[in-house]
Amino acid sequence: MLEIKNLKKTFQGGVEALRGVDLKVNKGEFLSILGPSGSGKTTLLRSINGLENIDSGEIFFESEKINKIYLPQVQKKTGMIFQEFNLINNLSAINNVLTGLLNSTSKFLSMFYLFTKEQKLQALKALETVGLLDKAYNRADELSGGQRQRVGIARAIIKKPTLLLADEPVASLDPKAADLIMSLLKKINKEFKITVVCNLHQVGLASQYSDRIVGLLDGAIMFDNLPSNINKTIIDQIYK
Repeated sequence: MLEIKNLKKTFQGGVEALRGVDLKVNKGEFLSILGPSGSGKTTLLRSINGLENIDSGEIFFESEKINKIYLPQVQKKTGMIFQEFNLINNLSAINNVLTGLLNSTSKFLSMFYLFTKEQKLQALKALETVGLLDKAYNRADELSGGQRQRVGIARAIIKKPTLLLADEPVASLDPKAADLIMSLLKKINKEFKITVVCNLHQVGLASQYSDRIVGLLDGAIMFDNLPSNINKTIIDQIYK
């Protein structure tokens, strides 16, 4: 599904965000990436779908190398979930979900949120999947943090992606809401056969929901193992 080879990225000022990352993600897998703030997790995810330009290295998506020509196809097949939700506060939940289709509909129509009946039904179905059908016409700023993140997930899955990238989706949520979001991502992973790569800080959540856990520190992978093989000694490699 996804293969990353010797990925490198240095930001202005000489900060090495990624230092030769090699990583394979299998189709249908739920992979969690653990690491402290500044470890390179966000840069890694944003590099996959072209939100961040890389300095060197290669990324292969469904066996094809990502380049400027292939990137739009990758973006159509990739959903992104953000830590801070990235919703438009004065829009309803359903219209926020419909923004997930902006790249696949008429630019003129999307400017005025003139979506088709079929697209609106897709948005309602996505909201039903995340348990928010009854909040479809509530403004985003009327929703709780957990509900807002579920709208973010619905927006990510409306275009039926094959890969879902979640950048610390539960960082700003309380434990109960965080567990609900993670169980929802796992449900989507299993029921819709969507591959998930999820950045996390919480070791417990990563162990509970992941098929595999990768540890990242200072832009380099420190470990890559099954949850059952992850212990305190291994975790201490990245959380010193």
